[in-house]
Amino acid sequence: MSVDAAYAEVLEITRREAKNFSYGIMVLPREKRQAIAAVYAFARAVDDTADGDLPPEEKRAMLEELRAALDGAPTDPVFVALRDARERFGIPREPLAALVDGGLQDTEQARYGDFDELRGYCEKVAGAVGLACVPVYGSDDTEHAMTLGIALQLINIIRDVGEDWRLGRVYLPQDELAAFGVGEEDIEEGRLTAEWLALMTFHTARARAYLAEGLHLLGSLDRRSALCVGTFAGLYRETLDRIETGGFDVFGEKVRLSTPRKLAVVAKGLLP
Repeated sequence: MSVDAAYAEVLEITRREAKNFSYGIMVLPREKRQAIAAVYAFARAVDDTADGDLPPEEKRAMLEELRAALDGAPTDPVFVALRDARERFGIPREPLAALVDGGLQDTEQARYGDFDELRGYCEKVAGAVGLACVPVYGSDDTEHAMTLGIALQLINIIRDVGEDWRLGRVYLPQDELAAFGVGEEDIEEGRLTAEWLALMTFHTARARAYLAEGLHLLGSLDRRSALCVGTFAGLYRETLDRIETGGFDVFGEKVRLSTPRKLAVVAKGLLP
């Protein structure tokens, strides 16, 4: 498969699957847009494998195959595009391998004792995306790239409580559930208790603090890269605002922004 055809495939995957990412990368120059799409498509393959319906041992075998493919002669379009992007922008192998480690962790661990434990997981599944993308943006600010990735994952965790419960997972730290008086039966029943609202308010404040810190990354980026990152961070921020306004009812259908609202966020970033 040609590199151009491979990039066309990963861009299509990103348009189809990335609800916020694709709106950010649309403002990038072509080569950067292609490279970020290649990273996303690889992360998507890892996530889909970890969340799929296969038995855990089969998932783990497939995840290790994805890791091995980082070093082999690629034939799959995702890996053809990813190899070219890595060579072109110096994307390191380590964060891509960390994504696989995060996928493996999802097949082995479904509860987190405290926030330090959860943060370690977020570093693998989201902070690693930041570390893979930051050389494409032309920055070496890995600290804020990691922090921003963690922030976005914390927002995902809040948004996806109900969906994750149905997958058998609770990412909210167990010690914090206990401290706020929220039991897993409350999550199962979707109870919007005062205790639940207090817990979610606490988690929201922490996610916003991580987001604010991570956005210091923008100071090291050129204008279009900063617009890209600022756009999808803005979309996540608005999603979190909607969840809060809705009383943290995250047990049914996911909160999603409309296409016009997403385009409005992009347009806001384009204003001088």
